[in-house]
Amino acid sequence: MATIRNLAIGTLKTLGADNIAKTTRAIRHEPERALAILGITNNPDTHGT
Repeated sequence: MATIRNLAIGTLKTLGADNIAKTTRAIRHEPERALAILGITNNPDTHGT
């Protein structure tokens, strides 16, 4: 679990997060934000594929 957390913190730093604690709290309260950070969205594919 520590490895995953360290990877997540490294990703946030790479993306320019200034306050890691504040950012992780925001993600904890809205987990779907983590998917958006990784480029994963819940938008249906409008092209039918």
